[in-house]
Amino acid sequence: MSDLPEKPSTASDPWQKLRDLTRARIGLARTGNTQTTRDVLSFQAAHAMARDAVHMTFDLDCLRHDLAPAAPLIVSSAASDRTTYLSRPDLGRSLAAASKELLPRGDWDLAFVLADGLSAQAVMQQGPAVFHACRRALPAWRIATPVIALQGRVAIGDDIAEALGARMVAVLIGERPGLSVPNSMGVYLTYNPAPGCPDSRRNCLSNIHLHGLGIDEACVKLVWLMREAQTLKLTGVDLKERAPQLSAPGTPESLHQTIVPAPEKKDTP
Repeated sequence: MSDLPEKPSTASDPWQKLRDLTRARIGLARTGNTQTTRDVLSFQAAHAMARDAVHMTFDLDCLRHDLAPAAPLIVSSAASDRTTYLSRPDLGRSLAAASKELLPRGDWDLAFVLADGLSAQAVMQQGPAVFHACRRALPAWRIATPVIALQGRVAIGDDIAEALGARMVAVLIGERPGLSVPNSMGVYLTYNPAPGCPDSRRNCLSNIHLHGLGIDEACVKLVWLMREAQTLKLTGVDLKERAPQLSAPGTPESLHQTIVPAPEKKDTP
C-alpha cells in the first residue's frame, strides 16, 4: 500500500480534467510554498527514467529476433563507447573504419538503419514494427539488409548508405528523452545520401511512441514520403509531407491496408 495521498478528484480539483488530457505537468498542487510530495517524487522518477534511457544499450539478441527473418548487420560509429558518444557528437555521425568492411555493396532502392541515439529502448520498441510495415508496403523495392548502428547519430546513415550503395536511407533513432516520454523514436529519410549531407535534405517524423505519433500513422507518412522521394528524386525542405491521416473523418478503411498491409500470419507449430 502506498502512503501517498489519493489523486484529487475532478470535483475537488478543476485542473484534474485537463491533466487527464496531457502528460505535461500542469496545475501542480502546493503544500505551503512548495510542491506536494507526490509531484516531487513523480518528477524525480521521470528524471531518473530519462537518464536511464540515455545510457541504456541495445539488447542485440532481442533486436535480431524482432527483425527476423531479416538478418541485420551490426556496425559501430567512430565513438568507441557511450561516454565518448555523449561528449563527442561528431564521432557518432561517422561510421567506424572497420565497420565499412562489413557492409556489402549492392544496388538498393532503400536502406534502413536502426541507431540507438539517445534512447535505445525507443528503437527496440518501435523500430522493428516500422521496418516490417514499410517492407510489406513496398514489395517491389530493393531493400537492403537492415543495419543496427551502435553509438550512432542521424548522419551515420549517410556513411552506411554510401557503403551499401543505397539511393535512399531511413534512420530510425532514439530521440532525446524528456520528463514525460523516455522512449520516443524519430525517423530521418534522406534521398541520395552522402557524407556531409546537410540536415535540410532530410525529412523527419518525430515523437513516435505510445502517447504520440502511433506506429501505423508513422508508417503511412513514411511510406508516402518514400514513394514521393523516389518519384521526385529528393527529400528535405522541398518535399512537403501531405500523407492522408488514418484518423481523419471519411478516411477509407482500405487506406491502411494499401499503405501498411496487415502482417503475414504465421503457422503455429
